[in-house]
Amino acid sequence: MFPTSPTTAILHTPENPSSADSSISREQGDWAAGIPAKLLEGFTRAEGLSAPPWLLAALVAGAALVSIPRGSWRWFGLFVTFVHEIGHAFAALSAGHRIKGIELRFDHSGQMRSLGRGGFGAVWAGFWGYPVPALTGAVLIWAAVQGWAPAALSAGVLVLALSLLFIRNLQGIAIAAGCAAASVFLLWWTSAATASYAVVALGIGLVVGGVRDWLNLLGVHTRRRHALPSSDAWILARQTGIPAALWLGAFAVIIAACAFASGWLLVSQGQDPR
Repeated sequence: MFPTSPTTAILHTPENPSSADSSISREQGDWAAGIPAKLLEGFTRAEGLSAPPWLLAALVAGAALVSIPRGSWRWFGLFVTFVHEIGHAFAALSAGHRIKGIELRFDHSGQMRSLGRGGFGAVWAGFWGYPVPALTGAVLIWAAVQGWAPAALSAGVLVLALSLLFIRNLQGIAIAAGCAAASVFLLWWTSAATASYAVVALGIGLVVGGVRDWLNLLGVHTRRRHALPSSDAWILARQTGIPAALWLGAFAVIIAACAFASGWLLVSQGQDPR
């Protein structure tokens, strides 16, 4: 038998701990200082998405894995809800309303409150909730195909970061901060060459999430009618006198159009426009 030698633990201790701490702090400062530069750098056009069929299928499968199974939807659905409420907020702002606050909850519910005149402005703000995740997803896919994926990431970071100013509950702060942190991570670690893949996967996930949310809303109107007061379609029907079924149909038309446009963009990506 060969003799065994004792195990020796080798510890590396910096000769000057304070200099090591300052080096770490400097690196952290450099990272934080680099975010604005990354944001500005993103607003340039890069090479558009040109994925072979197998990679495109993998992107679709990956997006489906985060937006369809119940376990992953529990988390990704929070982001979809966040986008839903941001849609209400942007619509309210475009109607001249002032945003009073946004609340998000871990059960995928949310609420946007705004101040302004009723009538058209209130209806306009109330409508643009359910269609916006699918619409955002289609825009992200278009951006990836056209070479604007880095710009989409930069714009997403800005929107999510600014939305933190309007969150009014602790669960919402946790959800919004998590989404903002994930967007910063993508911005920082995704190169221009791979940004299109990340953006198109996120876009597909939002389109699927928009469809899933609409189906859930349909279930509220057909099976879980005790939850009707939380339905945007029911609220719009109360405000306008137009039946909720027509509002559900209007949501569905926009979501279906976004899904169709997204599919067409993905199928036609990489083709020579000539």
